[in-house]
Amino acid sequence: MTAPDSALRAARPAALAFIFITVLIDVLAFGVVIPVLPHLIEGFVGGDTAHAARWVGVFGTVFAAVQFVSAPVQGALSDRYGRRPVILLSCLGLGLDFVFMALANSLPWLLVGRVISAVTSASFTTANAYIADVTSPDKRAQSFGLIGAAFGLGFIIGPALGGWLGAIDLRWPFWAAAILALVNFAYGLFVLPESLPPERRTTRLVWREANPLGALALLRRYPQVLGLAGVVLLINFAHYVYPSVFVLFADYRYGWGPQSVGSVLAVVGVMSVLVQAVLVKRAVGRFGERRTLLVGLGAGALGSIAYAIAPTGAWFIAAIPVTALWGMATPTTQALITRQIDPAEQGRIQGALSSLVSLAGIAGPTVFTSVFAWFIAPSAPVHAPGAPFALAGACLLAAWLVARRHAPQRAPVLQPQPDAA
Repeated sequence: MTAPDSALRAARPAALAFIFITVLIDVLAFGVVIPVLPHLIEGFVGGDTAHAARWVGVFGTVFAAVQFVSAPVQGALSDRYGRRPVILLSCLGLGLDFVFMALANSLPWLLVGRVISAVTSASFTTANAYIADVTSPDKRAQSFGLIGAAFGLGFIIGPALGGWLGAIDLRWPFWAAAILALVNFAYGLFVLPESLPPERRTTRLVWREANPLGALALLRRYPQVLGLAGVVLLINFAHYVYPSVFVLFADYRYGWGPQSVGSVLAVVGVMSVLVQAVLVKRAVGRFGERRTLLVGLGAGALGSIAYAIAPTGAWFIAAIPVTALWGMATPTTQALITRQIDPAEQGRIQGALSSLVSLAGIAGPTVFTSVFAWFIAPSAPVHAPGAPFALAGACLLAAWLVARRHAPQRAPVLQPQPDAA
């Protein structure tokens, strides 16, 4: 073991804790503005709710589109210059951007702030590559599970924190997120070691692989990874059923108000954290990554169908523990992918995967809201408000079929195929 590797191993617990906190803050940055951003926009458009709703959709689409472009760039930069500077600059940029949004005094400036936020909060791309650098292949599913737990915590804490602070002042959530990001940056300066030594970095920055289309094309060099990338796309597309239609569906189907919806989402978040922080490690240790992935996808499909047909709110709540097992799918997919990627390309591959997630974020909200609107309209061929959840279940079933074919029993490290050129 070399001296740098020894030093990194000694600092690994603090480094992984920092990565966990970084991802948590990135998700908080997204979640904390959920309760207040529509109201800020509404104020900027003169209180016209319909007009504000259209702008909220624009903000969401722009955010996902910018991340589609910026994620592979961050990944490529981290492959060339190391993970540490990219992660720290992302934290610093996110903190400064939240200060900018807290001071924004018009709708265009607020939109500029969201664009910058989309760029800087793409650090989870490099965070995933960092974990692949410092974690042995047999421990990666557990580590990615912790990152999934950070996502779950962020979506529990973020909206609650944003709602509480926003009740005092609509700008306070932005100041709180800024403080958290800047403190995290300062903390990282002292505890975050570099995970990618110079000899394992790319020798030059290949811009054709740093743009989203080039990054996605890079996946073709790893045929086994290409199938698992399809699983990533389907998982994340299905996930958008929650932020897109759950609030409207719960009110329409069960008459749940904001308090009930918040409580149910909190239960979903807590169960997701438990699955990814506790159950993934045990399941992978006993059944292996492939079986755990298939069980997670199967449970997600079954639970989503149960949501779609649940006649009462009690039946819907009863299906939550089954659907929560879906949380085992993402970390095991990530672990299987990283086993098969050269260390010098981890950042770019993670950037490509993040672009797939952003594509899901661009398309998912429109698709699920359109399906919901279609099946509750008087002209619908059948009245089925749960149709969006049935669609999500079908996507997860398709992901199960793809994973069954492409997830290997064992995951040897595959060398990339040479480019056709």
